Amino acid sequence: MPGRDLKNALGILVCMVVFFIILGPCNLKQFSKYLSPVPPDDKFILVKDTISQIESARHLQVSAYLDERKGVRVVRIITMFYRQGPHNLLCIFKCKSGHLLISQVVTEQHSDNFGFPFVTADIFCKMSHGCMATHVCLRTQEFLLNNLSVIPIQNLRPHNDGFERDLTVCISNLFGDYNNVLQFIQTMEVYKILGIGRVVIYNTSSSHMLEKVLQYYVNEGTLEVIPWPISHFLNPSFGWRFEEHGGDIHYFGQLTTLNDCIYRNMYKSRFLLLNDIDEIIAPYQHTNLKLMMDELEKEQPDTGVFIVENHIYPVNVFDDSERFNLSLWRQVPGINIMEHIHREPDRKDVINPTKLIINPRKVEQTSVHSVLKSFGNQYRVPFDVCRIVHVRVPLQGHLSKEELIVDTKLWEYHKELVPRVNNVIRESGILN
Repeated sequence: MPGRDLKNALGILVCMVVFFIILGPCNLKQFSKYLSPVPPDDKFILVKDTISQIESARHLQVSAYLDERKGVRVVRIITMFYRQGPHNLLCIFKCKSGHLLISQVVTEQHSDNFGFPFVTADIFCKMSHGCMATHVCLRTQEFLLNNLSVIPIQNLRPHNDGFERDLTVCISNLFGDYNNVLQFIQTMEVYKILGIGRVVIYNTSSSHMLEKVLQYYVNEGTLEVIPWPISHFLNPSFGWRFEEHGGDIHYFGQLTTLNDCIYRNMYKSRFLLLNDIDEIIAPYQHTNLKLMMDELEKEQPDTGVFIVENHIYPVNVFDDSERFNLSLWRQVPGINIMEHIHREPDRKDVINPTKLIINPRKVEQTSVHSVLKSFGNQYRVPFDVCRIVHVRVPLQGHLSKEELIVDTKLWEYHKELVPRVNNVIRESGILN
């Protein structure tokens, strides 16, 4: 009878949980057991939100991915992990065979936490070949079987069909009712000219006008917007350093979103660009990024991480000609990147910040400016081959305009860019 089966299942799991508690974490390495019969389907709750809380813990789970790159069948669950614990988690797989697989976990906190209480962490659950689960659930050892909130396991399909696109940009997050609309449109259109097939953005909060622009690009097929409601769960920091900015986690969970974007697009895109929305990774010797990466990949076949220098174009220094001070553009809030062509020079004894172009299949963990764990080599792309055009507040505000370097790289795209931007402004309805 269903009721008796459920009671039996509950009893078995209680015994197993007690078994775990008695053994302790030192003896969990070899533990993996099946539980049968499986509770009824109404005991399983499919989590559809991007962020969800692990029951009976402060940890937040984001996504789960099958990862077989090291020759072992494991599921990597990306989390925002409360560093103080609890650490005694179990994995529960719902197998196609009609069993539950209760598995040990290995938790690996990323090395960059910047002092915040929550850190990006990977939770590894070993899944046997006999299980073939499509969903997984995390629980503490003390938590008894009740309603099981499961998240889907992604990257399950065979990966021999080729890539959907060559280049994808991962934008970590939009927050603070983001309203830099003009620069957003200009950046999207420059990236399309440079051969980007998709931009992925994690959105916490943006203005009503920008929401219209986001929807325009979603409908066009060039943008994927991932809801990122982190403020419902944590007090996210507006800065990168806990001692200075406070909060629960670095920059609205920036590191978590970047790592999720890597796994989300691991078998969809040949390369990923990891940068912010106010940065454009621009090729200086090639007409587009695809041609540049074709050549770099040929020259550096064992490289999985390409490091690109960031260069600042001060937002308070304008082009004297006013060539691109267009009347339509003046009606849209935000920075007009075509007016800022003066680049700050390199500083003696100061290393320029960097962002990344990666082969996602060769990366395990990333930070903002560098990769934390990878399988291949890393290569610093020469300044004259590629650099980041970053229009923002100056870092060397004491310099006069004459001491800055004129760099009109973005002007090379103006014949395509201007009509494209005009069209988006009109078609998206932001001025209606």
